[in-house]
Amino acid sequence: MSKISEMTRENWIMNTFPEWGTWLVEDIENEVVNPGNVAMWWLGCTGIWFKTPGGANITIDLWCGNGKRTHGNGKMAVGHQMANMCGGRAMQPNLRNVPFVIDPFAFKKVDAVLATHYHQDHMSAEWAAHVIQSEMKTTDENGNEIPVPFIGPQKSVDTWVKWGVPVERCRVVKPGDVIKIKDIEIVCLDSFDRTCIVTTDSTGPDREELTGKCPTDMDEKAVNYLVKTPGGNIYHSGDSHFSIYFAKHGKDHDIDVAFGSFGENPIGMQDKMTSIDVLRMAENLRCKVVIPIHWDVWTNFQADCEEIKVLYDFKKDRNEYKFHPFFWQVGGKYVYPQDADKIYYHHRRGFEDCFEQPQNIPFRSCL
Repeated sequence: MSKISEMTRENWIMNTFPEWGTWLVEDIENEVVNPGNVAMWWLGCTGIWFKTPGGANITIDLWCGNGKRTHGNGKMAVGHQMANMCGGRAMQPNLRNVPFVIDPFAFKKVDAVLATHYHQDHMSAEWAAHVIQSEMKTTDENGNEIPVPFIGPQKSVDTWVKWGVPVERCRVVKPGDVIKIKDIEIVCLDSFDRTCIVTTDSTGPDREELTGKCPTDMDEKAVNYLVKTPGGNIYHSGDSHFSIYFAKHGKDHDIDVAFGSFGENPIGMQDKMTSIDVLRMAENLRCKVVIPIHWDVWTNFQADCEEIKVLYDFKKDRNEYKFHPFFWQVGGKYVYPQDADKIYYHHRRGFEDCFEQPQNIPFRSCL
């Protein structure tokens, strides 16, 4: 049999997808976090993996899906949150713009699965299925072995339960709640994801009519998290828009690193923080490092982080900023405070062992 005759679409998919295979999974599992640090990996969108010196592994907003894959009928669901927000009906051209850097079914352990809210690009049925089916365990505050918990606001828990996650595995949280997982303490805080406020249970013509009604309770739909680790306090803002209440969070808590959802909002749309919003968020939170995320994943919201850098350089002296931005890449690792002074991330370049073995070249002049 020739390679051509054996080749099928299924072979191509299995040999190509996920694009990074288990490379990053192996990196995460093999990482030994030094005392006084916390290691984080960006998994795409707002998905972050956290690992601590005490061996705690948690995920926030790990997602394994995609966006549009066909033009279909060219229409957006009449009750989609974006349709509710702007009254548009043409299909949103949000194609996934980055590779899959993990294989969710290859991980052997995690201590908790968290979601900031229930929008489809912040939760993963694939990840939930693997955690449940592989019977992953962790330990509680008293050292007792327990099944890995699923933690999120009410609407996220409702989604997990609908997927088949046992209700006893889920924990509903709201602002003010505190959860301890090994050497991590998670403080639940207010979300400012106003897109959640215009999200209805139905996306069809029978959608709830929101006009003139008092907004639903954000606390049931979304939360932000402050992840307190041996390496510092990390603020995950989910899909929050800018809010002046960030200043309250900044006064109430010591925040080292803050993640903010950044994007280039299309005309008639307000779903992501702008470059100036990201800087204002950091200033209000009084953090030391701000990291824009979410700008990577959607083709129609993709933004250039250099815009943040230009504005930061323009304003930092006048406003006496006490923070600086860090510009990450999907699949990259960030260790805090070890990497605290870095501005740009670059994937490992390799060839560290050059000239340690004999070369196979005609002459040195070839070099």
